[in-house]
Amino acid sequence: MFSKILIANRGEIALRIIRTCKEMDIRTVAVYSEADADSLHVQFADEAVCIGPGPSATSYLNIASIMSAAEITDVEAIHPGYGFLAENAHFAEICESCHITFIGPTSENIRLMGDKMVAKDTMRKAGIPVIPGSKDVVTDKDEAIKIAKKIRYPVIVKAASGGGGRGMRIAHNDVRLVSSIITAQAEAEANFGSSSVYLERYFEKPRHVEVQILADKHNHILQLGERDCTIQRRHQKLIEETPSPSLDPKLRKKLAETAIRAAKAANYVNAGTIEFLVDTDGSFYFMEMNTRIQVEHTITEMVTGIDLIKEQIRIAAGKKLKYSQDAVKLQGAAIECRINAEDPENDFRPCPGKIEHLHIPAGRGVRVDSHVYSGYIIPPYYDSLIAKLIVHGKDRIEAIKIMQRALDEFIISPIKTTIPFHKKVVNNNEFARGIYFTDFVENILEKKS
Repeated sequence: MFSKILIANRGEIALRIIRTCKEMDIRTVAVYSEADADSLHVQFADEAVCIGPGPSATSYLNIASIMSAAEITDVEAIHPGYGFLAENAHFAEICESCHITFIGPTSENIRLMGDKMVAKDTMRKAGIPVIPGSKDVVTDKDEAIKIAKKIRYPVIVKAASGGGGRGMRIAHNDVRLVSSIITAQAEAEANFGSSSVYLERYFEKPRHVEVQILADKHNHILQLGERDCTIQRRHQKLIEETPSPSLDPKLRKKLAETAIRAAKAANYVNAGTIEFLVDTDGSFYFMEMNTRIQVEHTITEMVTGIDLIKEQIRIAAGKKLKYSQDAVKLQGAAIECRINAEDPENDFRPCPGKIEHLHIPAGRGVRVDSHVYSGYIIPPYYDSLIAKLIVHGKDRIEAIKIMQRALDEFIISPIKTTIPFHKKVVNNNEFARGIYFTDFVENILEKKS
């Protein structure tokens, strides 16, 4: 097992990894930007190295600085968390060439699944259903219109190397399609360094359901159940829950089995997530594979009792999975609300600034993963996620009640957060009944206006 690990990330996920490492008697090295000098992950790590100014391009995305920090602290492994360099195949390759273990999939896995067109082709060849769309990137507008008419409008334009809801545009006709391609290409180039885009059929009332998998280096693969990530805004997840209220036992079993097949088709190793679009008629399609730990991994931990970060580290160290599939038992229901420093009343505008008063909810069935504290100054350079509120109950009804209570207890001031918005969602009748689709958030906002 490793004796020292560097965490190439910040905020709550860096702190989350440090906690597991401490429980495994593994020393940790934090890296931080000048803006994060007072962050909790810096304070709780065994060692810390400043890697640059505040902007992520000069710090958390600066591979040279991170590798220098790894070398001077003599670490054996690097955990990338999520975001930043977590799905950067080049970074994983550099770690491999420097004989530092990358705690995640291989660079080949990341490259294969990171290119959405290659990933879809891999799944198609394995007999896994994929969303109807172009089989390659589109550059010619006439060809794009031809494809759109074949798969039927509406269609969605997606960045081939994208993620996080960026580089996506929906089109209902030829004129809108051409403008959407131009806009998506520009956004994709700015965010991912590649302007390549492709087309898919756009489903009006889908569910977004993902299956968590673990795969070791000894050809053992586990699925740890699904997470429903349907409640989104502009393709960004806001609330996740497990199990999904939309699946019956037969469909749940089919999704789990398909996720295992998908992981095998990719020759995958470590923790990963197979994402599916589930239509109202019960048909489902492979969307993409996330080759990293997910923000929402916490709810899977709540219902399985399995520490996914610990398993990532064990797998990277060459250990066999400790669990058989039969030993994985899902207990109860869990829900996660992402608490962002954003103003829901002003188009969810980011709200960096100083937290003067903070009260963290507690009690039975409540978990909060966060790096903030009273007096903490939220920097303007990074994602607005400041906390994850996770609850667990014996069933979905109890989990919702615990979440309602926990949100009432959660106080962050004077900055604006998404807590009031989450209260509206968990008190909504459609949410309570489990009848919601990817347009749920927009519908709530429209009713308000």
